Amino acid sequence: MTDKQANAMWGGRFSKGVDAIMEAINASIDYDKRLAAQDIEGSRAHAAMLAAQGILTDNEAAAIREGLLTVLSEIEAGEFQFSKALEDIHMNVESRLKEIIGEPAGRLHTARSRNDQVATDFRLWVREQHDAAIEGLQALIRTLLDQAEAGAGWVMPGFTHLQTAQPVTWGHHMMAYVEMFARDIGRFTDARTRMNESPLGAAALAGTGFNIDRHMTAEALGFDRPMANSLDAVSDRDFALEFLTSASICAMHLSRLSEELVIWSSAQFRFVTMSDSFSTGSSIMPQKKNPDAAELIRAKIGRVLGATVALFTVMKGLPLAYAKDTQEDKEQVFDAADTLMLSLAAMTGMIADLTANPDALEAAAASGFSTATDLADWLVREANLPFRDAHHATGALVAMAETKGCDLADLSLDEMQSVNAQITEGVYDVLTVQASVASRMSYGGTAPARVREQIAAWRARLG
Repeated sequence: MTDKQANAMWGGRFSKGVDAIMEAINASIDYDKRLAAQDIEGSRAHAAMLAAQGILTDNEAAAIREGLLTVLSEIEAGEFQFSKALEDIHMNVESRLKEIIGEPAGRLHTARSRNDQVATDFRLWVREQHDAAIEGLQALIRTLLDQAEAGAGWVMPGFTHLQTAQPVTWGHHMMAYVEMFARDIGRFTDARTRMNESPLGAAALAGTGFNIDRHMTAEALGFDRPMANSLDAVSDRDFALEFLTSASICAMHLSRLSEELVIWSSAQFRFVTMSDSFSTGSSIMPQKKNPDAAELIRAKIGRVLGATVALFTVMKGLPLAYAKDTQEDKEQVFDAADTLMLSLAAMTGMIADLTANPDALEAAAASGFSTATDLADWLVREANLPFRDAHHATGALVAMAETKGCDLADLSLDEMQSVNAQITEGVYDVLTVQASVASRMSYGGTAPARVREQIAAWRARLG
């Protein structure tokens, strides 16, 4: 296509050819061709509405809608020739439609602008990404539930500051991530509901003088309603920002879980064994089995959060209504969506193939005086000590055990009573890690019975 032909798509305002540098910076077809299906879906709905309103004849609308299906089939088959001179997916589709059906193609753009067209296409695409993220998160949650169910009674150390704190169960730890990822589902669901309004028909910025039916096109495209303000409709990118912020939080959760998998799979921990499918070897050290998939997911937050910051920066100073700056929205969102979906799929595969080591988990749970809080609680319940006094007495017993190089349960009763005379043989019943986790029966606690209740509740919720 020549510069003159490209200018013809804009109209008669420009007489000179397009500079090559201007063409390069102005064109978006290299990436917004991903919106082809959405662009054609929106155009077909628009043509049907124009016919229903008597703005197009039925024959013109039918030709347009059939021609658009031909264009879509060419794109899907890889036969479509995209032109950078035509700038974007909208002009590429319209130009090809004119080649196929002739003059009626020029009537398709009646009562709309590329401003509301791209806003509609992009909303449709982002809406699909919300749905895909929700589906991916549900799959991940199901694999976490399987892990939790298998290890509802396996005891492991719970950590604060990455130091042994109190015993918990493997199932309880897995269920913590279920809660995190469920909140991610909530964010994507909430944002999807808020974004589900149609910009189509807002035209360039002020609406149109044609007697269009925006409710008809909104319904045809699965939107709940048309957007109520034409200025806002063409300039808003909150829907993309909300997707990116939800994706950033989700990627952060994936990164946290990845970090734990990296630590747990190390020779120093041996809590889990990663499957060969999600590990790699070393080019020089034959014994190595590296958790590369987990490490890569751990790093992906950088790309997703970077896209979020980039789009916030694009939008922060834009006056109403449309500005070409918003052409910089799509690459960020495309990359973030691709990154998130790949990370979700990889994490789901890793968790599904993960093998925990219950013996190593329990051995680690018993280290570091993890039942000290249970001892303090016993002194409160059985010896009627104020908790601060019980805390002090327990600290003294921990110091004694540390000096002797033994666990709390290995101290003799005489040694215990040298710190507090009210301690009886009954204290030893609470100094095992199994007894510790079994006692944590408060709602949300780590007791196996509570964990199994939560698993059942989540399975019922997911259906």
